[in-house]
Amino acid sequence: MDRLTTDELKKLHQKKYRLQFGCFLAEGEHLVLELQKAALTNTALLDSELYVTESFQGWPGPLQKTVISEKLMTQLSDTKTPQGIVARVPMAALKGNGAVPGQRAIYLFETQDPGNLGTILRTLGWFGDFACLLSPGCVDPFNSKVVRASMGAVFHVPMELEVPLSALALRYGNIACLDMQGAPLISASFMQSQCLVFGNEARGIPRESLEAMGARIFTIPGSGDVESLNVAAAVNMCVYELNRAS
Repeated sequence: MDRLTTDELKKLHQKKYRLQFGCFLAEGEHLVLELQKAALTNTALLDSELYVTESFQGWPGPLQKTVISEKLMTQLSDTKTPQGIVARVPMAALKGNGAVPGQRAIYLFETQDPGNLGTILRTLGWFGDFACLLSPGCVDPFNSKVVRASMGAVFHVPMELEVPLSALALRYGNIACLDMQGAPLISASFMQSQCLVFGNEARGIPRESLEAMGARIFTIPGSGDVESLNVAAAVNMCVYELNRAS
């Protein structure tokens, strides 16, 4: 991975420059530890580079380190209080880490909120053996808010980007989605689901697309007055139920 200039590093907070330079920033001790842990099996992550202030110059691990000033660290940081350590990570190391045959998948259709995506990745990282497929129009998974909310799961969960909704039926025989009128989540047929589809926070999923792919509809029963669940909460419950019953 080519080294970037100081000005180029600062630009990585913007998606167009992450795409241009092929890398993103991950800030803080916890994220760097998760990065180094993931690099034990995904050796492409060893091309990552650490930028640290003097207080972190003795940071252990295999990644190349560059000591920078407190001022530059403040400019690279996306938080109010810079932690003093940030990694520049090659996106190619993660984009090639997609779903494997037979692995269950969570498909997110035009998810917009970075906190939701980060939380979903964290859930999938906790339970394991799930891939995350993102449709065109989803929030960038390498957005700093997503990376931070994932608590490092972004380095561990297999991801595929720009997956069209129409491609799911060619890959999965049992596709499921949520709706108020569906069968209970505890149904035996839900346990056969290979791919769970979750819609945009405001618009959901085009019903004609769900019908075309033969998606089965399930619901999370509730007794309160709130109209709907947050998408991250819905994913949490579905993944827990699949994991509990397996």
